[in-house]
Amino acid sequence: MSYSDKVLAELKERYAADQPEFIQAATEVLETIQPALDAHPEYEEAGLLERLVEPERVVQFRVPWTDDNNKVHVNRGWRVEYNSAIGPYKGGIRFNPTVTLGMLKFLGFEQTFKNSLTTLPMGGGKGGSDFDPKGKSNMEIMRFCQSFMTELSRHIGPDTDVPAGDLGVGGREVAYMFGQYKRLRNEFTGTLTGKGLSFGGSLARTEATGYGLVYMVDEYLKCHDDSFEGKTVVVHGSGNVATYAVQKAEQLGATVVAVSDTKGWIYDAEGISVEALEGIYAAKRSGNDKGISLAKYLEYRPNAEWHEEDGRGVWGIKCDIALPCARENTLHLEDAQKLVANGCKIVGEGANMPTTLEATKYLQGNGVAFFPGKAANAGGVATSGLEMSQNAGHISWTFEEVDAKLESIMRGIYHACDDAAREYATEGDYVAGANIAGFLKVADAMMAQGIV
Repeated sequence: MSYSDKVLAELKERYAADQPEFIQAATEVLETIQPALDAHPEYEEAGLLERLVEPERVVQFRVPWTDDNNKVHVNRGWRVEYNSAIGPYKGGIRFNPTVTLGMLKFLGFEQTFKNSLTTLPMGGGKGGSDFDPKGKSNMEIMRFCQSFMTELSRHIGPDTDVPAGDLGVGGREVAYMFGQYKRLRNEFTGTLTGKGLSFGGSLARTEATGYGLVYMVDEYLKCHDDSFEGKTVVVHGSGNVATYAVQKAEQLGATVVAVSDTKGWIYDAEGISVEALEGIYAAKRSGNDKGISLAKYLEYRPNAEWHEEDGRGVWGIKCDIALPCARENTLHLEDAQKLVANGCKIVGEGANMPTTLEATKYLQGNGVAFFPGKAANAGGVATSGLEMSQNAGHISWTFEEVDAKLESIMRGIYHACDDAAREYATEGDYVAGANIAGFLKVADAMMAQGIV
């Protein structure tokens, strides 16, 4: 039994029953990095994998808050500080009823390798709560964020752990948490990223994850004497990442014909309107979002088609490129089969682990160029790292400066994945390439720092 198989078997025995997302993420990584482990037998001697798969620290706490009727509610909050070998913990905060410790461990584990791929000095972490912001007023969300930060504030700092936004946590929530952190700590530092532009935020942060996804896919196309020009694209999702992936793909000459949300999906043969997506997303996050869905798109573009069904319906549309930009495990084996049958040649993950392991293997086995989220959606955290640099230097870069740095990072990530795949695995296996390239930098840092 190989070293990675042995560690994975131990993990499954320990966590398979209650942390399926974490086991899925660990399986994807550990099944691909054995060639790198074979080249470095010293890793096994130092028990490196056993240390890498366990978070350095997990903090769990209660979050009491009152609604607009003065009723008391209590949610659970967590911060998983996964690995700090190459820098302070860095990763988002997620507010969603599906949040569990296992979910956050999966996200923190992925974040460790994603941050490594950016080449910026950031370790991996993730946090969140099972709080549901949907249907809550702005005041309810503010009170929750303040209560959440009251506990979290003692565990984070600009050189310790720098959270950001994630699912259910946008600029509004980050601002509320930053205000409470500043109040409690009596300091103005870059402890959170994704802040507003008036108090230390970075231009291009809103667009970064979606833009970065398209930049990486575009680099692959360029290296194969191709481009987005004339391509048909489908996107699963319609939030922040999806919106700006649509915008950048269309700027590069593609036609994006479909997007989705939790209520259904839109087909627009003329090309999805970014203006409409921005308007609907703003309405959903207005604090008065009950009942708003992507069906509102028809108010902007009456000739479009609204399908009130599972948003995964977008995977049945004929396309050249598919971009899953919503949630984990939203592209299943049957969806992959539809994509292949309809001529899809590229899948780039804009979300965290949106493709199941079975679907990933099917896509790769049928010649689809597949770019995993830990590489393809690294643009958000890369720009968060750039925000940290601006905060530390008390400077502000223009949109164009940040966008240029983001583009350089994402095109560099493609080549790092491609090079690692060629050296250690199979040419064109960008899953293995991303895992190995991200792993090696973290592993080297851990070895240098001793058994800690």
